[in-house]
Amino acid sequence: MHSEAATNFGGQEHRIFKEMLAMREAGHYLEATCQPHATLKTRLEQEGFVVHAIEMDGYRNLFRAVTKLRGILNQGRFDVVNTHSRRDTIIAATAGRLAKVPLIVRTRHLANPVRSLLSYTWLPHCVTTDSEYVRKQLIDKGVSPERVETIYTPVLPNTTDDHSSLREELGLSADAVIVGCVAVMRANKGHRELIQAMAPLFAQRPHLHLVLVGSGEPIFQEVSQLVQRLNLQGRVHLMGRREDIPNLMAGFDIFCLATRLEASGMVFLEAANARLPVVATAVGGVPEMLEDGLTGLLVKLDDVESLQKALLKLIDTPSLRKQMGQAGYDRIWNNLVSAFTPEALVRHTEVCYRTWLHGRGYGLNRHHA
Repeated sequence: MHSEAATNFGGQEHRIFKEMLAMREAGHYLEATCQPHATLKTRLEQEGFVVHAIEMDGYRNLFRAVTKLRGILNQGRFDVVNTHSRRDTIIAATAGRLAKVPLIVRTRHLANPVRSLLSYTWLPHCVTTDSEYVRKQLIDKGVSPERVETIYTPVLPNTTDDHSSLREELGLSADAVIVGCVAVMRANKGHRELIQAMAPLFAQRPHLHLVLVGSGEPIFQEVSQLVQRLNLQGRVHLMGRREDIPNLMAGFDIFCLATRLEASGMVFLEAANARLPVVATAVGGVPEMLEDGLTGLLVKLDDVESLQKALLKLIDTPSLRKQMGQAGYDRIWNNLVSAFTPEALVRHTEVCYRTWLHGRGYGLNRHHA
C-alpha cells in the first residue's frame, strides 16, 4: 500500500506512479491511498489500480483517516505500507502499526534539512531515499545506516521520435543552438541566475537561444520582467507549462538547470534519455545524476564564470554535445549496472523489502485476500 497526501502531480507523485507500474509489471500487488481530489488518484485509477480516497487535511480528519485506513489494511493483509510525505506518514504509518503490518517504509524525496525524526524512525521501520545525498542527511540526523537505502527514480523508455516541433513553433533555423531548461518556476531552481549568466553570451553567439519550460508564480512573472529588462525577448523563450516535454527536449541541443537545491534531479536523467549533454550545478544529489566530463559538466553554485565556460564549451563544440549526449543515454540503457531503469527500481525495492521483512521475522507469504 502506497500513501500520498499531496493533491498535485509533481516529481514525488510521478515517482510513486512509475514505481507502482513497475512493481505491478513484476508481479506484485499494489493499492494506494490518496486524497479524493488528488491527481495521482485519477492517474492510478486510469491504470486500473485500486485507490482508496481518504481526506487527510486538518486535525479533524486525522483520527478518521487513521481508523479508516487501519480497517483497509486489516482487510487487505498487506506486507508493506510505503509512505511518502510527513502528513500521510503520520496517518498511514500509525494505521499500519495498529493493523500490525509487517513492514512500514517511509520514502524521502526532499533535499531540505531534516528537522524531526518522527516520520523516519518513530513511525516507520525503515526509510528509502532517491539519492545518496538524502540518505546521508538522514544518517547524519540519527537514522541507522542499515535502516535507510537509496532507490533511484527510474526513467522510462523514450517512445517519441527524434523530430521536434520546437524550432517550427519558435521560428528558429536549423543552425540555431538551443539551450533548454525544464523545471517548475521556483526561486531555488535558478532560472534568473541562468538568464543572467547567458545574457553576455547572446551578443557573442547570434544563433544562441534559451528555452525555459515550466510555470509557477510569482517567479514566472519575475523571469518575464527580467527578460524584458535585458531586452532578450527574441533570445529567451518562455514556454510555460507544457505536456509535451519529450517533444520539446528533442529540439534542445543542451540541457541546463542551475538549481540551488535538489534531492536528486530526475530531469537530468530525462535529458540524458533524450541524448542531451547536461550542464548543472553541483548541489544536493545532482552529481549522482550525471558523470562530470563524460555525460555533462558540473559547476559550482553561484560561479557565473564557470557556468558560462561550461555552456560555451558545448555551444561551440557540436561533436562534444553528441558524444556526451550519447554517453548519458548509454549510462541509463546500455549499462549492466544502471540504477535508473524500471527494472533496477524493482530489483532494489524487492531486495530492500525482503531484507527488512526477514530482519523483522517475516517473509512475503501473506497473500492478498
